[in-house]
Amino acid sequence: MIPGLFNIILRAAELAFAAVVAGITGWILHKSNDNTPGLGRFIYTEVIAALAIITAFIFLIPFSSSFIHYPWDFFMSICWFVAFGLLVNFVGDSCGYVFNWHNVAPEGDMCGKFKANIAFSFILAICFLVSALVGIWWIHRRERRAAAAAAPPRRHWYRRRHRI
Repeated sequence: MIPGLFNIILRAAELAFAAVVAGITGWILHKSNDNTPGLGRFIYTEVIAALAIITAFIFLIPFSSSFIHYPWDFFMSICWFVAFGLLVNFVGDSCGYVFNWHNVAPEGDMCGKFKANIAFSFILAICFLVSALVGIWWIHRRERRAAAAAAPPRRHWYRRRHRI
């Protein structure tokens, strides 16, 4: 019960954060012209956001509520860390220190939008990483329980019956 609820919360958070990143990145791509350098970073981020939205929708379906999808979650986490690095590299020092979150806002100046995009990309990377780690733990625990149930009961040396 609790792992299923945790899975739903994680997937809903991934869906919401990916929608925010897709919206901000789509707006940045819409406002830029063809001569803007570094648009590949934003296209990559938009594609990864679309994959994250599709992933969250599919994994929110009740029959797929288990954590057996951890390899895909781990892959998505790596993709989001790459997107985070690309966005941090693009912004650089032009908007001040990257981790100065005072003007982070999806609305307002471009620096605030860039930093909001960076922040939500990092949060998504962490969400997918947590989902993968919980999936690995869940599978390991499930296999261990199945092995313990299938094994014959262990007899200790002091409880053996000897033939006389």
